[in-house]
Amino acid sequence: MDNELHKYKMICTLKFGDIYGQIIIWLIVIFISLATTLALWSSTRQIYALATVGIVLVLSLPFLLFAFVTTLLNRIEFVPMEEELFSRRTVVGPNSQATNSETAAAS
Repeated sequence: MDNELHKYKMICTLKFGDIYGQIIIWLIVIFISLATTLALWSSTRQIYALATVGIVLVLSLPFLLFAFVTTLLNRIEFVPMEEELFSRRTVVGPNSQATNSETAAAS
C-alpha cells in the first residue's frame, strides 16, 4: 500500500471581475447612505444623519467581507503535483532496485 504523502500545489483563480459586482453594489449602498445623510442633515437632525451613516457602514461591512472571503475561498484549488516535480529520488538501475528489495525482504 502506498503510504507516501502527496504534495499539492495551490492555485488561486481569482480575478478582479469576480469581485467587481460586489464592489459596485457596496459603492451604491454607500452613496445611498450618503444621500440619506444629506436628506436628514439639518440643524435639529444632525445626530440622526451621522447615526444613519454609522449604521449603514457597520451593517454592510461584514456582509462585504463575507462576500469577498467566500468568493476567494471558492477560487482556491489544490491540485496534486506530479511525481517527477517533487520527487528527490534519483533514477537507479534495475540491479540496485533488486538489491534494495532483497535487502528489505531479508530483514
